[in-house]
Amino acid sequence: MTPTTSAQGLLLLDCRLRPVAYNSAALRILTFPAEPEGIRQLSLFVTDKIRSSLLRGGSSDHPAFVPEYKSGRRSYGCRFFRLDCHGAESAKTSSPSFCVLLERLSSGEAALVCTARQFDLTTRECETVALLLEGLTSKEIATRMSISPNTVKAFLRLVMLKMDVSTRSGIVGKTVRQTQWG
Repeated sequence: MTPTTSAQGLLLLDCRLRPVAYNSAALRILTFPAEPEGIRQLSLFVTDKIRSSLLRGGSSDHPAFVPEYKSGRRSYGCRFFRLDCHGAESAKTSSPSFCVLLERLSSGEAALVCTARQFDLTTRECETVALLLEGLTSKEIATRMSISPNTVKAFLRLVMLKMDVSTRSGIVGKTVRQTQWG
């Protein structure tokens, strides 16, 4: 069984980054290529997988999760949210402290994530490149981002400098290459 394309993996973790709850999509993503039903001590397996594959350092108070997780040939965006659990009861129990969302990335999104990481692109630079990959002109990008065309051109020049290319098609070429070799 392969991970489904539409379902998002959802994990709730306690303050020690142990799973409190997870959905079946998260199990399929984390256990691939094995079947979740065939894994003994599934909770321990998921805990180990979180620590070995989803975390890239930090402390239990401020964990650093990876931005992308690979399961087989598929790439998933990994977003995490700190949950505020108030009250004395939540401090004593293993109530969730973090929510981790695993969302399937298209090959273009995966390439953009890799490109952003490799060339240290800002959020706005990534947004500009994403719209460029859609084939939009600077004027169309400016309209979508609610900025001036000159600002778009400035973002593209910064991206070109970071990526060591001299044209818009150079940006597209290096980004698309991430899909093949990234």
